[in-house]
Amino acid sequence: MVQIEIVMVIAGVLLLISVFANRLSGFLGIPGLLIFIGIGMLAGSDGIGRIQFYDARVTNHIGTVALIFILFAGGLDIRWRDVRPVLKSGALLATVGVVLTGLFLFLSARFILGMELPVALLLGAIVSSTDAPAVFMIMRTQKGRLRDGLRPLLEFESGSNDPMAVLLSLGALTFLQNSSVEAGYLLKMFAAELVGGFACGYVFGRLAAAVLKKVCICYFGLYTVFGVGLVFLLFGLTQLIGGNGFLAVYVCGIVLGNRPFMYRRNLIRFHDSLSWIAQVGMFLLLGLLVNPRELPSVMPAGLLAAFFLIFVSRPAAVFICLWRSRFNFREKLFISWAGLKGAVPIILATYPLMIGFPDSQYLFNLIFFLVISSVLLQGKTLPYLATGFDLYYLSGKEERSAVKRSAEPSAGS
Repeated sequence: MVQIEIVMVIAGVLLLISVFANRLSGFLGIPGLLIFIGIGMLAGSDGIGRIQFYDARVTNHIGTVALIFILFAGGLDIRWRDVRPVLKSGALLATVGVVLTGLFLFLSARFILGMELPVALLLGAIVSSTDAPAVFMIMRTQKGRLRDGLRPLLEFESGSNDPMAVLLSLGALTFLQNSSVEAGYLLKMFAAELVGGFACGYVFGRLAAAVLKKVCICYFGLYTVFGVGLVFLLFGLTQLIGGNGFLAVYVCGIVLGNRPFMYRRNLIRFHDSLSWIAQVGMFLLLGLLVNPRELPSVMPAGLLAAFFLIFVSRPAAVFICLWRSRFNFREKLFISWAGLKGAVPIILATYPLMIGFPDSQYLFNLIFFLVISSVLLQGKTLPYLATGFDLYYLSGKEERSAVKRSAEPSAGS
């Protein structure tokens, strides 16, 4: 039995190392989440730390808690006036885009790479979404501001498409465990989760804003307690009634963040800090869970799967969803390239591990390798692509003019 004091020492050391190692991110041009995952891998069973950690269930539970606070903080930081012009495009990418990305990757993995049906199906479903923590981290560390609603589109899509990936992944697992499950049942489950998640998030957001506006809690510290309690209650209650808790906390964050109440800015700053703790802790834990010595065996399949995902599946889905939008060809290419993968696919890959599904360890290693490839290639080159495509604002005046134009309906809508 490991003493709690030892666990706390190890956690403190890893977190402090991550804080200072994050400075290497800007110096080396490497996305910060790779630094955090790398520290976890170095501390793990195959690294210099030799920490023996193999519990997929604990990883899944901690990752779920971390993810809901990351999504809530991301929702709080979204300005509705920025999202409104790109709402239709973002909603399409977050729903139809996720399904198409998963479908195209499944077809490539099954019929071109020759993977077994369960592995190909789960691979397509699990890595189908754009990862919110990865996108938030990349977008908020860029030195320039992206043009014409690209940043709110990417942040809105990444924050709202995780529920669809969760639904696809659990639906694929349900189908593989019981092939007699009817498609109608899965569609009803998807619809119930999406509608329930959105409704609960919107209602809780309005209620929370009304309470914070009319009731003076007096102490700022209790406002932060209110925010944490709200996230836990909303997620748990939404899940219990059959809705999607991830979507609920994100929608609630958007609604609450765009309503006036006392200490609003302070509450947003607190949850931003909390989301950083959640991100760093989650990436460290995922790094601990993986065994680096097993990754070379999945490298050939992982590189090919990453190629089809980055250069075929994601671009095809983006261009189909945005073919009548106001975004031009270069902007669509940038949106395609910004489909980063991160912690969420790795967390979803722990579900097959938890139930002992056949080839689950191979699938986990494959997805981990694919995520590393995506972040290293796309995350590192995203700012250069934005510069090369001239997608940064040059002045505040130019930005205000573009925002005003984006609020006007386009000819193709």
